[in-house]
Amino acid sequence: MALTEEQKQIKKEFAKYKRKVMELAGTMHDIVEDTIWVDYDKLAGLSNDIEVAMKDVTEFKAKHTFLQ
Repeated sequence: MALTEEQKQIKKEFAKYKRKVMELAGTMHDIVEDTIWVDYDKLAGLSNDIEVAMKDVTEFKAKHTFLQ
């Protein structure tokens, strides 16, 4: 099924939400892999940021059921 122009725009917006989560998760991964001993204090804040960003993703996806 082909997407309408509106759906394509929604899909682009959804990609931005997903990218934000992945960037935050990547930052957390880098800390765990490379700088845990000096950046441990940043993990709680990053965890909270990821939780908020994931909530945004799931809410957006729930509004637009054609998204996968």
